[in-house]
Amino acid sequence: MSNRTPTDAGKVPPVQSMSADSVPTVAAPVDAIPTYAAPANAGAVDGKAQLAEAKMPTLVVAVGFLVLALSFMVNAMDRAVFAPLLPAIRHEYGFSLQTGGLLATGFTLGMAIAGVPAGYLVDRFSRKTVLLVSIVIYSLGTLATPLASGFADMATYRIVSGFGEGMQAAALFAAVGAFFHHRRGLALGGLGVAFGLGVILGPLVGVRFAADFGTWRAPFIIFGLSGLGVALIVAFTVSRRVTERGMTQRAVGATSSTGSYDHMPAKPYNRNSIALAVAATVGGVVLYGFLGLYPSFLVSQLHLTTVQSALALSFVGFGGLAGLLGGWIGDRIDQRNLLIGSFLAMSVTGILIFQVQASLGWQCLFAFLMGVFGTGFMFPNVNSAIQRAVRPNQVGRAAGLFVTSYYGPAAFSGLLLGALVAGLGWRQAGLWQITVLPLVAVAALAFVRTSQFNNAVRRPAH
Repeated sequence: MSNRTPTDAGKVPPVQSMSADSVPTVAAPVDAIPTYAAPANAGAVDGKAQLAEAKMPTLVVAVGFLVLALSFMVNAMDRAVFAPLLPAIRHEYGFSLQTGGLLATGFTLGMAIAGVPAGYLVDRFSRKTVLLVSIVIYSLGTLATPLASGFADMATYRIVSGFGEGMQAAALFAAVGAFFHHRRGLALGGLGVAFGLGVILGPLVGVRFAADFGTWRAPFIIFGLSGLGVALIVAFTVSRRVTERGMTQRAVGATSSTGSYDHMPAKPYNRNSIALAVAATVGGVVLYGFLGLYPSFLVSQLHLTTVQSALALSFVGFGGLAGLLGGWIGDRIDQRNLLIGSFLAMSVTGILIFQVQASLGWQCLFAFLMGVFGTGFMFPNVNSAIQRAVRPNQVGRAAGLFVTSYYGPAAFSGLLLGALVAGLGWRQAGLWQITVLPLVAVAALAFVRTSQFNNAVRRPAH
């Protein structure tokens, strides 16, 4: 078929001969029709948009992605700095281990609340605007945390911070996933690397700031101000051509290389996306329960210092640098099998951490492995797979579903692990939450059918 020009944009091809770049005008699935009317010359507009996007300068794309990754790294630093400072915070306020654990992971409740609404917003409005608003929100929540007088207001500030982080995550995942849709796993793995760097720097830099200024409050003030600075950088350096990629595709009802997505479920909440949401839920509870109380485990059970516990926690971030590898592999093999292997590896790592209870050097290695399989492999592949489980015009809702599923139950993961520790001790608590629970995700993933993903290779009909 020859390339179309604007002069033939208004011609409607016969339904039986419709090709991949045609605009379906009849027999289109109801959910594939955009929520706003496509222009009459949609085919030409789509062709022009794709041509413009193809000619986008490499520097614009590189700067946009790197700045977006920087914003996610600051997001991760905000999250990671609380856990190593928790012993000092508990000492000042008199919080119990369970209460401290709830505060350490409770910010994810705000992320969960933001997830689905943010997914709806980024399917309909500017992703860049949502990103900017979200960064300001979580930065203000971080700045307010040192002002807390007790549990109630500190929990509120943590939830506000999490709400902003959840908005940012949904917009960021949708923007990056849509722009790099052919290498979605690799691109989201790149964000995982940024997250890993944040997890590395957050505890180390945060503890250093606390020591230099003589108060645990200093890191929150510095990180909060840094977040506001990042918002300004995003506003002036990230092109909307990067963040809004796919908007035109949704407006004209983009199709796959086979001409349709009829092989996929019509609804965004389908068997595949729900099974992946269950896996995301388990991943969040396991990983955030571990991240939230791992420093407390090292200090109270293995009698390491606060600085040593921060060092061990930072190795989770080093493991997260495997996100590029994990995403790259996920773009090339069956993601269901890769995720099953990742969850099993997390389960085994949990045995090494809580049952062996080895020295600092070994704990750094085990934390590194948890980072590799948790943030490097599990996170980007559940994230990209849930977007592949829906049609392109539903990617924002898929990103929101992931954020809510992953971060919602994670809000209570620290409380759960703290309660298990109080009742059973560290060994048994680690066994149930970090070792046994991942097997639930393995069971859920057995229901996933990757042949129904939007990147599935379809055999031509005969």
